[in-house]
Amino acid sequence: MIPPAFVHDLLSRVDLVDLVGRYVPLKKAGINHKGLCPFHAEKSPSFIVSPTRQTYHCFGCGAHGNAVGFLMEHSAMGFIDAVRDLAQQVGLKVPEEDSTPAERERAAALKKRQTTLSEALEQAATHYQRELKASPQAIHYLKQRGLSGEVAARFGLGFAPDSWRGLANVFPRYDDPVLEESGMVISAAAADGNDGVDAKRYDRFRGRIMFPIRSVQGEVIGFGGRVLDRAEPKYLNSPETPVFSKGRELYGLHEARIGLRQRGYALVVEGYMDVVALAQAGFTNAVATLGTACTSEHIQKLFRFTEAIVFSFDGDAAGRRAASRALEASLPHATDTRSVRFLFLPSEHDPDSYVRALGAAAFEARVNEAVPLSNQLMALASEGCELSSAEGRARMLANAKPLWAALPAGVLQRQLLGELALLARLELAELQTLWGSVAAPLAKPHSHRQAWRSPVRVSKGAANLLDRAVWLLIQRSELWLTLDDAVHDELAAKAAPYDLFFGCIERQVLEHGPVGASTLLESLRDTATQHPQGGVVIERIAQFHDPEPQASLLQELQRVLERLRLKDVEDELELLFESGSISADAQQRSCELMAIRAQLKAKLA
Repeated sequence: MIPPAFVHDLLSRVDLVDLVGRYVPLKKAGINHKGLCPFHAEKSPSFIVSPTRQTYHCFGCGAHGNAVGFLMEHSAMGFIDAVRDLAQQVGLKVPEEDSTPAERERAAALKKRQTTLSEALEQAATHYQRELKASPQAIHYLKQRGLSGEVAARFGLGFAPDSWRGLANVFPRYDDPVLEESGMVISAAAADGNDGVDAKRYDRFRGRIMFPIRSVQGEVIGFGGRVLDRAEPKYLNSPETPVFSKGRELYGLHEARIGLRQRGYALVVEGYMDVVALAQAGFTNAVATLGTACTSEHIQKLFRFTEAIVFSFDGDAAGRRAASRALEASLPHATDTRSVRFLFLPSEHDPDSYVRALGAAAFEARVNEAVPLSNQLMALASEGCELSSAEGRARMLANAKPLWAALPAGVLQRQLLGELALLARLELAELQTLWGSVAAPLAKPHSHRQAWRSPVRVSKGAANLLDRAVWLLIQRSELWLTLDDAVHDELAAKAAPYDLFFGCIERQVLEHGPVGASTLLESLRDTATQHPQGGVVIERIAQFHDPEPQASLLQELQRVLERLRLKDVEDELELLFESGSISADAQQRSCELMAIRAQLKAKLA
């Protein structure tokens, strides 16, 4: 955790006009400076930088913040990286209160290793770009696909010649372990489990159009390569490395940052060429998964840039399966303020071929007709079910139950329950009785997450703990950054209006860094209007005064969260006991909950 006092001192040393002026041409306008907003397309400047307040504000799109917020928004940095970047610029060293010397040493070693790999990958990307310019065959292929030189340059497209050791002329040592660790070179001996000195090394990518995969910050972290002919495999990706994980990264996200804001949604497709072809057609908001199914981490990353996602899949069986996995990944993050939709193209088309054959306007029309998440959930649950029979409707409900339970508690979840009841020809009260407050996870929880589930309704005891958690975060909003993603997910899944409050806190901290208590409280009051009881709850929290402030609010927050987990476990146990169920599932769940309760009580003792 970076101390707030250090951040305050850092901001006092940074000249925001100078910082923003490196990215945006500014002109003096009275006591302020003015320019075109870098966060949305505009012809008349409405972006103001105030040297006296050291803040920026756009009257067009509402972007607002300080120097840390500007780097986070413009360069897609995390809060800690933005602080470190600014500190380096003004010659300050960032203190790290919560890490031991050994932990800092390990972190520094990993950072150095990642930097070395990224530098090697960047060098290879430059080489591939030079080779593309020198290859009439590769240039002809891209022109046939309708790509301009401008778009190819924007995405850094390159070409790997059909040479077994093409990179030997690029790097001083072809046997440098970095080349193998980065995934650019394959060692035949390593592949065979033989570490002998006669290892044969060769380039992984040969005879392929090269698509550099960049991190959100713009660093090259891997490659995707596509053949020019009908050879197999059509696409070849970099392997997992210390800087590249397919389950976390999205192709084109770095290039799509401005497009996401301009168009207001993320367009998720399946292939590199789809992203580039859509950008050529004006859809600069397209990103692609990297040869893997869409994951929860992909969804989380996208929702940091936009509140709306449209998935585009082929209309064949494979596309439908991909859509099902994307739906499952999206459900835990589909709060009432977010939009997730699904676009299915004719089976003979992918986005690349569709936009080339029928044009951008036709594709735009398809996007506008995309199916909402609620409809897709109903369709998936009903697949293969004969709804005219009682058996088919029962099967549909069995399919729908885990999908519905994965949604965060809120208006959307409640409305879907009513629609499912209507489809099943049941009264809403009957379905509520059948399902109770089940909130089963869609899949078995990861080992690093607690295997507990919170009830839909918030009990009085849980509400008291949630009130305290919100109050602590209001006092020191930077505490949000000390919580891991699993805790963020747990809090986001709480019943309304708490899900709205924690979502508001996350947005404010990610966009602006540490936020003052009064400023954050006003944002929460605005958010509270989205729920009938929101105003009552936030005013109750606002009136809270701690007679004896704790020495460490972080420790208190962690303890409150542990007590909250214990309360949720006890509430679910009470519901199970009250139901009187003696099914094998109920007995197993009771045993699991009692074991978790014992662990939590021991931890809190």
